[in-house]
Amino acid sequence: MIGISLLTLNVAAGGGTLTYVRELVRSLAHVGELEYRTLVPPGSADAGGGLPSVVVRAPFSGRGRAAALAGAAFGAVRVDGLAGVHFPVGVMLPRVDSVPAATTLHDLQHEEFPQFFSWSQRAYRRRVYGWTIERSRMLIAISEYVRRSLIERHSVAPDRVRTIHHGIDHAVFSPGTATREPFLLYPANAWPHKNHGRLFEAFALVRRRRPELRLVLTGAGHDRLRLPEGVVSHGRVRVEELVELYRTAAAVVFPALYEGFGLPPLEAMACGCPVAVSRVASLPEVCGEAAIYFDPTSAESVAEGIETVLDRPPAGGIAHAASFTWEECARRHDAVYRELEAG
Repeated sequence: MIGISLLTLNVAAGGGTLTYVRELVRSLAHVGELEYRTLVPPGSADAGGGLPSVVVRAPFSGRGRAAALAGAAFGAVRVDGLAGVHFPVGVMLPRVDSVPAATTLHDLQHEEFPQFFSWSQRAYRRRVYGWTIERSRMLIAISEYVRRSLIERHSVAPDRVRTIHHGIDHAVFSPGTATREPFLLYPANAWPHKNHGRLFEAFALVRRRRPELRLVLTGAGHDRLRLPEGVVSHGRVRVEELVELYRTAAAVVFPALYEGFGLPPLEAMACGCPVAVSRVASLPEVCGEAAIYFDPTSAESVAEGIETVLDRPPAGGIAHAASFTWEECARRHDAVYRELEAG
């Protein structure tokens, strides 16, 4: 039996990690071939996505909430009944030695862009990521880019790291029949690495030649940004609204400075939307030849990418996105779990 720890999942944060965890457990419930137990906090009994769950009742408080909750959980739940434990959220909390563990590493952004993190955040990540990498029997990287970073930066033996790409729910993200409208879409929370400021500079350059063009943002935190003329934020949106935006946008522009994977460009492709993205980190690996690329540190390069994707949209996006499925993601996790069971 494999335990899947959801104790540190932050539903309020949203983003790609939440999507990955939810889709993984849902897909394991449908195509998984092993026996699983999800470990969930009180009030989250349905977080298992159809898998059997163990609700862990444990006190927590303050800055140590995640560690206290997870630590208390493994004091209350007998892990000797498990053949292995998977920590899909990105850190091993608590540190587990009694059974072999696998942890999914989503990124090492704090090492490449430490300026985006406070001193306390960097200290926390150094410590927790350090023991996670050291103590995990297996590490799952969400892209080859993250895998190479682990091997090069932390001297991890290559045979300890498996790359498993995210998937797309193709029943939800699919082409529509609506007419595309003159707006760009950027689905991203207002985090520093999402690079909204440079995008606004580029958009202003493009709008000199295309005054009818608008820029639509989705995600959290845009109230902290000063939105230029022609830019609107829809905030957090339901998936149905996001799909409609993908189906009607002239293009998705994705100027992130760093991504461990990058789901939105793939979601856009699955909906038939042209995509322009940064040529950095995992994005060329994920988007392949079905996107227009630019340098996200240059407003002129971003603007040129926008002009190109509008004038000459790349072909092959739908077919490229079709190769990414959550079912295949789940099957490849099963292969890692079997390695844990084999010791």
